[in-house]
Amino acid sequence: MAKVTFTLDGKTVTAEAGETIWEVAKREGTLIPHLCHKDAPGYRSDGNCRACMVDIEGERTLAASCIRTPSDGMVVSSQGTRETKARKMVMEMLVADQPERDVAHDKSSHLWDMADAQGVDASRFPKLEDGRIPLLDDSHVAMSVNLDACIQCGLCVRACREVQVNDVIGMAGRGHDAYPVFDIDDPMGASTCVACGECVQACPTGALMPASVTPGDAAGDSADYDAEVDSVCPFCGVGCQVSLKIKDGKVKYVEGINGPANEGRLCVKGRFGYDYIHHQHRLTKPLIRRDDAPSKGLNVDPGNWDEFFREASWEEAMAFAADGLKDRGREVAGFGSAKCTNEEAYLFQKFIRQGFGHNNVDHCTRLCHASSVAALLENVGSGAVTATFNEIENADVAIVIGANPIENHPVAATFFKQFTKRGGKLIVMDPRGQALKRFATHMLQFRPGADVSMLNAIMHVIVEEGLYDQQYIDAYTENWDAEKAHLADFAPEKMAEICGIEPDVLRAVARDFATAKAGMIFWVMAVTQHIQGTDN
Repeated sequence: MAKVTFTLDGKTVTAEAGETIWEVAKREGTLIPHLCHKDAPGYRSDGNCRACMVDIEGERTLAASCIRTPSDGMVVSSQGTRETKARKMVMEMLVADQPERDVAHDKSSHLWDMADAQGVDASRFPKLEDGRIPLLDDSHVAMSVNLDACIQCGLCVRACREVQVNDVIGMAGRGHDAYPVFDIDDPMGASTCVACGECVQACPTGALMPASVTPGDAAGDSADYDAEVDSVCPFCGVGCQVSLKIKDGKVKYVEGINGPANEGRLCVKGRFGYDYIHHQHRLTKPLIRRDDAPSKGLNVDPGNWDEFFREASWEEAMAFAADGLKDRGREVAGFGSAKCTNEEAYLFQKFIRQGFGHNNVDHCTRLCHASSVAALLENVGSGAVTATFNEIENADVAIVIGANPIENHPVAATFFKQFTKRGGKLIVMDPRGQALKRFATHMLQFRPGADVSMLNAIMHVIVEEGLYDQQYIDAYTENWDAEKAHLADFAPEKMAEICGIEPDVLRAVARDFATAKAGMIFWVMAVTQHIQGTDN
C-alpha cells in the first residue's frame, strides 16, 4: 500500500500505510487529546470516547482521529475552533461525573491530563445519579475497582480480551449505566482474573487501581512517588522491562515498559510481586547461629529467629563463612542460579575451580535444557535458539512442546494466545493438561516419555505424503535418504500404541504443520533424540 500525502493543520505531511490521523499528528509533534485510544502495541483504536475529534474539509461531521486513516489530498484541522470546542465539550461531560479532583482516586490520571490539555478543570453540567452499585469493589488483594470514575472507554475490556487474551472483563448495562464486569458480574476477587494488571495500566481514569494506592490511602495518587527506576523483571526469563515507582525508599507500584520482550505487558508477579522486598521476614543483615541455639535443624520461626541466631557484621559473617570453607577442597560443590548475571556466573565458577581446586560446579539450566541444547547443537550448529518467542507473529503454525507458558512465562503466552486469535494454528504437545489447551488447534497429551515416538510418527507422515520442501532439503541438509529410511518404521498406526495419540490426529498435525508457509517450534525441554529415534 502506497504512502498518502495530505494536509494537517496547514502543513503537508505523509502517512505510512495504515497510519491514522492521530498517529501522523503525534509524529509531527501534535498530541491530539485521547482517552479510549492507547498509544501502545497490541491496542486497537476504538473511537468511542470522541475526545480526539478533528475536522476534515468537505465533511459534515467531525471524525475520530484515532480510527480515521487519511487519503490523498485530504485537508485536516486538529486545532481549529470547531474541533477544539467539541473536544472541550466532551471533556466537560466526562468530568461532570467524575469524583472531584482533590478526592479523585488518581489525581494525575490520563483523564485529568487530557482535561488540562483542553483547559477544562471543572464542568458546567450537573452530575447524573449513578445507577452502578456497588461503586467500590475491593475484593481483590492486588487491585481495586472504583466505578464512580469509569467513563466506559472499553480499554480494560480490550486489555483483558485482546492484549492479555484472558477474556475476564466485559461490559454490562446500557448507556450511562454501562460498566465493566468480571466473568458473570462476579466480584473481581472471586472471578477468574489472573491479576496480570493490564487493565489497571490501561485505565485512563483511576477506575481500576493497584491496591497499594487505593482510595483513602494517604498517598492515594498514582503519581505520588519520589523516583522512577527502569529495570528488568527479576522473576522468569522472558525479560520484561518494568518501571518501579519508588516512594519513601519502597516500591509503591510497578508498570510495564514497552520493551522488546513484553511490549508493556506484565504478569501477576512482575506487576504485584514486590512486597517481599520490604517483608518483615526478609533477612537484611547477616546472621550467625548461636552456640546455645536449640538443635531443631534449620526450620526456624521467622518471628522468633533470635532464639537461634544472632546478628553479625558483614566482615564477621564473611570471615566466619570463609573459615568454615577453608581447606574443604572436594567436600564443597557449587550449584549456580539462573538468576545470576553472566558475570556473576563466571565469577562463581572461578570461585569453585580456583578456590577449591576442582570442577564440581553446576548450573540449574544444564539439568532442564541439556537435551534441547544437545539437539540444537546437532541440528543447527548452535546451542542457542534461532528466534525470539514473539516471532510467532510471523508464523502460520506453532508447536509448543515441553513447556507450559501460561504458568511459567505468562507474558510470552500472551503472544501465543494472540497468534491463535489471528487464525494461527497452535499445536500443544504435553502429557499434562494445561491452560494453553483452550487455545490449541490440537492438544496432544502423549504418554510421559513417549514424545520421541510421537514426533517420529509426525515426521513419517511428512515424508510419506511428500509434505516437505525438496529444494530446501537439497540446499541445506545432509543424509536425507538415510533419514527417510529411518522414519519408514515409525508409522502413526504403530506409534499410536506407544505414545497414546490416535493415528488420525498424528496425520492431521503433520499436515497442518508441513503445509504452513511459515512455521515455528518452541522447544524448551527433553527432545534430544527426535532425529535418531528411540523405542520409548
